[in-house]
Amino acid sequence: MLSRRTFLLAALAACSRRESAAVESAPTTTLPLPDARATDVGRGATQLLEWTLDGISTRAAVVVPAWGAGTRFPVLVALHGRGESLKPPSAGAMGWPKDYALTRAIARACAPPLTDADYEGMSDPARLASTNRDLAARPFRGLVVVCPWVPDLDLLKEAEVQRFGRFVLDVLLPRVRKETPALSAPESTGIDGVSLGGAVALRVGLSQPGQFGAVGALQPAIGEERVQELTELARAARSKRPGLKLRLTTSHEDYFRPAVTKLTESWSANGVAHDFADVPGPHDYPFNRGPGAYEMLLWQDRMLAG
Repeated sequence: MLSRRTFLLAALAACSRRESAAVESAPTTTLPLPDARATDVGRGATQLLEWTLDGISTRAAVVVPAWGAGTRFPVLVALHGRGESLKPPSAGAMGWPKDYALTRAIARACAPPLTDADYEGMSDPARLASTNRDLAARPFRGLVVVCPWVPDLDLLKEAEVQRFGRFVLDVLLPRVRKETPALSAPESTGIDGVSLGGAVALRVGLSQPGQFGAVGALQPAIGEERVQELTELARAARSKRPGLKLRLTTSHEDYFRPAVTKLTESWSANGVAHDFADVPGPHDYPFNRGPGAYEMLLWQDRMLAG
């Protein structure tokens, strides 16, 4: 029988097997920030910054709305999966903007209605209709999405995860707030991620509730043996920050669906109010480019204070 760690590593690695090299991108510019925002452009266009950093992570990609000159936006720290952790940092940091087609999702969120094709053929008709009604009533506002390269962290070693968390808080976010049109309040700062990134987002966000307004996770790479620990962490976080928004998302073919389902049941049983979604899709790149990207963007956009 496979050990728990061997199973987790195999499942985490599997999500990189069907990566597609051809992903349609939305309008993006890499001009310096002042030039890019000197003249406002159409909603949905974005600017991509690529940063070299000092610390446990050495690269980050930052997706900045190119519309709304003079506007400041909430910040979302979006963490990629293990497939990108195994790449060089410069390529891995591009997981969300490029491999998961995040810029395309932002452009489409700004120009609804969304379609089944946007969801890579994995939409739930009723949920899609509800999403489009919500977008019609409350247009997508926009986020500064910060995508650091996440090393291949050992999730069983808390010190490694918390070291990465300190990097996010002490190195990454200060630069984001200095060099982009980012809001600085914790209520305007979210953290989220998929698979390995989802597990790290939970650990970092719940351990530092005073620094975030919303903590989410897509298909987080957790085992059932971590449910009690994450429940206690969530209860402690909510007691310190009663207004903290929480969300768990899994999918019908997610390797970690049993554990994520047990976690949402445990949170509910222990009075930890949160949002939960179980949507169509596998644990793979098509999910990240389809349901995953929209579920993360739209929820964080609604939860973070503008």
